[in-house]
Amino acid sequence: MGFFDRLSRLLRANLNDLVGKAEDPAKILDQSVADMQADLIKLRQAVATAIASQKRLQNQAEQAESQANTWYQRAELALKKGEEELARESLSRRKTYQDTATALNNQINAQVSQVDTLKRSLTALEGKIAEAKTKKYMLKARAQAAQAQEQLQSAVGNLSTTSSMAAFEQMEEKVLSMEARSQAAAELAGADLEAQFASLEGDSVDEELESLRKRLSGGATPVALPAADGPLPQLEPVKVAEVDAELEDLRRSIDKL
Repeated sequence: MGFFDRLSRLLRANLNDLVGKAEDPAKILDQSVADMQADLIKLRQAVATAIASQKRLQNQAEQAESQANTWYQRAELALKKGEEELARESLSRRKTYQDTATALNNQINAQVSQVDTLKRSLTALEGKIAEAKTKKYMLKARAQAAQAQEQLQSAVGNLSTTSSMAAFEQMEEKVLSMEARSQAAAELAGADLEAQFASLEGDSVDEELESLRKRLSGGATPVALPAADGPLPQLEPVKVAEVDAELEDLRRSIDKL
């Protein structure tokens, strides 16, 4: 295979591929219908020209037949007047117009066949154009739907590999991690707060218990009373049994906490 043949085939292949990629179905459909409309206009013009030619031939044939009849009448008149040569000349003219009329009628018959063929072609082309217009809108809609579906599939197929989707998933994981740390910190803070309150409550109980122990071990604590003019009231000593009972009730209440 020669170098130039290979180069020519390569150029044709690249051009065909370039043209194929550049073809827009919607534009090609519109252009095809426009081309058919142009052909329809040309065909209508051809039919109109053929019909006009047929009518012109018919007029010429009628005129030739009329002239043939006129010259026949003149031949009769000349023959009646004894003008035999004039009658012969009239018949000769009549024969010429008859031949012309015959030739024109033959052309008219052929023209009629051609006009009928053109009319049938015109009707068929009009039907095809009407059908093409209907199909054009359906095909354009189908092409648009197919293009949209192709774009959607391409977008969906690229979601797992695009950096934007990876960044989105990374940020989602980061938010989940931040929420987990926040919950853990809240739980730890709550536990520390509970421990602090428990410590405070424990200190209060211990202090109160120590105070009671001191009171029991040292007897009744003297109470300072304000000076008064009258005699002071006598204080009764505290019974140990009553204090033990109260201490036991206090222990039970503390144990229930």
